[in-house]
Amino acid sequence: MTDPAPESGPRGGPDLDTSVPHSARIWNYWLGGKDNFAADRKAGKAYQEQAPGIVDMARASRVFLTRAVRYVAAEEGIRQFLDIGTGLPTMENTHEVAQRVAPESRIVYVDNDPLVLVHAEALLTNTTPEGVTTYVEADLRDPDTVLSEAAETVDFSQPIALMLMGVLGHLHDWDEAKAIVRRLLAALPSGSFLLHYDSTYEVQGQALQQAQQDYDDTGAEPYALRRPAQLAELYEGLDLVEPGQVSCLKWRPDPAEIGDPRDVDVYGAVGRKP
Repeated sequence: MTDPAPESGPRGGPDLDTSVPHSARIWNYWLGGKDNFAADRKAGKAYQEQAPGIVDMARASRVFLTRAVRYVAAEEGIRQFLDIGTGLPTMENTHEVAQRVAPESRIVYVDNDPLVLVHAEALLTNTTPEGVTTYVEADLRDPDTVLSEAAETVDFSQPIALMLMGVLGHLHDWDEAKAIVRRLLAALPSGSFLLHYDSTYEVQGQALQQAQQDYDDTGAEPYALRRPAQLAELYEGLDLVEPGQVSCLKWRPDPAEIGDPRDVDVYGAVGRKP
């Protein structure tokens, strides 16, 4: 973790309410970033006091994203990425990981958050000459718009990595969440991949659930913690890459890492569409 950001926080805009905690900014704070405001740091610290493992969860989620993107790019030859609910840019963003493996990779980031839009211009300039990185302002709840806008950059006749990283918890209706994932996957050709993780309460149990409830009570956008068995329903019909759905630090750990990967309350998997 770095020192807290200055009180001025990130560059704001007319649509940004900096007095209410914001999930993307709090996640940025837990990752040691500086794109957050006092309300975010206050909420983040309160959450962390109740459930200290939240910082490990944030870092594990970024480790998983890096490993999963690198895997599908390097070992499966994927050159197109549709990253929905991307959040604020931080270290090891999707385009950086993918284009390090294959400079020609094409990445579409999708979010409906005004703060992400503020940062999009800077994000989009940091791309390789051979590749493409674009940003689409759209809502996950409107998958048809997401798909139509993304089609301007990626070729839906060729395999695509659909990335839903920590975003489905914002859909409290589980049937709606599954229907949206099915709609998105239906638009992808054979050989495409789903890269997914979401937060659970397997490890920290009641402490994490209470911390999340207290956070939701601040008026910030709520997030639903789910069991891994429930999240596994998303992968029906897909061929899961070994080791399947696991706590994120246990997904294909780097042999160079020291020590045994520990369980954290973020579970993820990578699945291939037959």
